[in-house]
Amino acid sequence: MVGKIFLFIVTALLFQASRTKVILFFGDSLTAGYGLSQEEAFPALVEKSLVKAGAKVKVINAGLSGETSAGGLTRIDWILRQRIDVFVLELGANDGLRGLPLDQTKKNLQIIVDKVKEKYPFCKFVMAGMMVPPNMGKEYTSSFQAIFRDLAKKNDGVLIPFLLEGVAGIEKLNQADGIHPNVEGHKIVAVNVTRVLTPLL
Repeated sequence: MVGKIFLFIVTALLFQASRTKVILFFGDSLTAGYGLSQEEAFPALVEKSLVKAGAKVKVINAGLSGETSAGGLTRIDWILRQRIDVFVLELGANDGLRGLPLDQTKKNLQIIVDKVKEKYPFCKFVMAGMMVPPNMGKEYTSSFQAIFRDLAKKNDGVLIPFLLEGVAGIEKLNQADGIHPNVEGHKIVAVNVTRVLTPLL
């Protein structure tokens, strides 16, 4: 009897290890690849990089331009109808740019994470950190940054300190609006994200 149980466990673990892992990027225009084709956006580039390295993964881009944390909360249940193994949350930037109350942003993001964990308890969580312009005021900007760090820590997740590291503020890596990365900018973001995801797979 013990032998059969052991065999079942080993078989289950081997199946789990061999099947394709699904990575869901849930975000706003940065994830969606505003101004670019979806193939040029960083989630697709991450998938290509991971597959090239030998990982069995499928990336789902659930980015929506203009999305806020409240908007994300309204559509997360629909998104979770598909199985996922890694959940990358990239929301909050539009809240910050609009100067929305930070406590509400944090609450919305936490509820999103709670829903993911409830549906897929073994799903790994990655929190993409963001920043807002300094003209929002020192207290607001510092408190805004802390949201992502706090959520990652509270939920045993992995933090990407700043998604646009090495891209934000660099003219040649951004589109004319100075906010959204261009093709070259997305390539850099993809490298940053791939570096974080690789150990999780």
